[in-house]
Amino acid sequence: MTFFILSFISLLAFTFAHKDPHYVNGRTVMVHLFEWKFVDIAKECEDFLGPMGYGGVQVSPVNENLVIENRPWYERYQPISYKIITRSGNGAEFKDMVRRCNKVGVRIYVDAIINHMSGNAQPAYGTGGTSAKPQKLSYPGVPYTSKDFNHPICTIQNYNNATEVRNCELSGLHDLDQSKLRVRRKIINYFNKLIDYGVAGFRIDAAKHMWPHDLEAIYKKIKRLSPKNGFPKNAESYIYQEVIDLGGEAVSKFEYNKKASVIEFLPGIILGEMFRKKDNLARLQAFGNGSVWRLIPSEDALTMVDNHDNQRGHGAGGVSILTHKDPRPYKMAVTFMLAHPYGNARVMSSFKFTHPSQGPPANSDGSIISPEIVDGQCVNGWVCEHRWPQIYRMVQFRNLVNGEDIKNWWSNGKNQIAFSRGNKGFVAFNVEGFDLHEQLQTGLPAGTYCDIITGDVINGECSGKSVVVDNAGNADINITTNDLEGVLALHIQAKL
Repeated sequence: MTFFILSFISLLAFTFAHKDPHYVNGRTVMVHLFEWKFVDIAKECEDFLGPMGYGGVQVSPVNENLVIENRPWYERYQPISYKIITRSGNGAEFKDMVRRCNKVGVRIYVDAIINHMSGNAQPAYGTGGTSAKPQKLSYPGVPYTSKDFNHPICTIQNYNNATEVRNCELSGLHDLDQSKLRVRRKIINYFNKLIDYGVAGFRIDAAKHMWPHDLEAIYKKIKRLSPKNGFPKNAESYIYQEVIDLGGEAVSKFEYNKKASVIEFLPGIILGEMFRKKDNLARLQAFGNGSVWRLIPSEDALTMVDNHDNQRGHGAGGVSILTHKDPRPYKMAVTFMLAHPYGNARVMSSFKFTHPSQGPPANSDGSIISPEIVDGQCVNGWVCEHRWPQIYRMVQFRNLVNGEDIKNWWSNGKNQIAFSRGNKGFVAFNVEGFDLHEQLQTGLPAGTYCDIITGDVINGECSGKSVVVDNAGNADINITTNDLEGVLALHIQAKL
């Protein structure tokens, strides 16, 4: 009897945890459309993300932010109020975007800035025209006063002191005291307004800098998602928390995964090093094993190759991080992430930059320029990795093989590897300085398959490489050092 009671309690705890992204059936991947406008996201949901099988979009912070000279991207992370008005659009445009994306099966997740308000600026005004006096800790647009912030004011200097990390200011950003009920109420009201609009969840920026018990108290009061927006009855919002923990500091990511998910930064570092040949690819056989890699459990993790911070050289990972600026190994790393079952995968979608502070493509008045699509790809300063064929086809691969175990692992002991996902998909990678020519077990039914990395099935024919699988599931796999891509991927829906 005790076992059944404990099992019921465990099931109840999971049911009311904020760990399910509530993707529409058959979808498994979200994309971060960094600094996109709401009207453009709505159109992208309808024109591309929905049809190509993406499950969700992380949008940049939607609350009013401090206007900073030259409009750097990081102004979005300096709140002035919780009004929905930014360079991405206003409340009406946001609400319309959420409705349209939900309609085509694409969920919306909001990057939520609740650890702090803006840093000092004089004059200080927001994207909606709201004024503030940060030096006096006065934000009338919320409103917050000095009573709502942590005191005494201090700056984080020692990351081995958990109290300092959570109660002091991060980079001069004024630190809210989430232990205070009036602060919690304002945050909860903001979240609940977004829930009413139909969002599926939140990225919690700088969660590491807030006490876990304060965050859990806030999460407990957030409304459940509404069936009228297409969610299951009594569904909790999906929450994934930014907790940078590479080991060796006072704050641990394992303090945060009881009630919500955690963004796992280690995979980006591991894959960056592997696909740059700083470590043997063969070691990835143990990828996802928490005891080997010190990873958050798969069911609690959001995983990625890069994000808006570390692709600019800060946040976590340093030179280990691969980005769109190094496309061949980057596409291989993203392919591995999407082929492997670990975590909830997020794809990055960027804009071009030459300086780490540079904001998105914009007009002379600071308004964001919409991405222009030519032959399916973004131009005019937008990168749009989510539209790269190798990436969106691997999103479809991940959707298709969801729930299948890794089988038929093979490696040459160093930098050539391959594996199948049950009998539905197969991938192979070559990072060696010599060609891969091997007969390998694919796990796939007999037939001829199109390699979705180099091409697609069009009118029954493959526009890229074709691979023949025999009656035993074996195939001759060839990836040369001269190939444009160092990876090959097959799945049962790409059978000719």
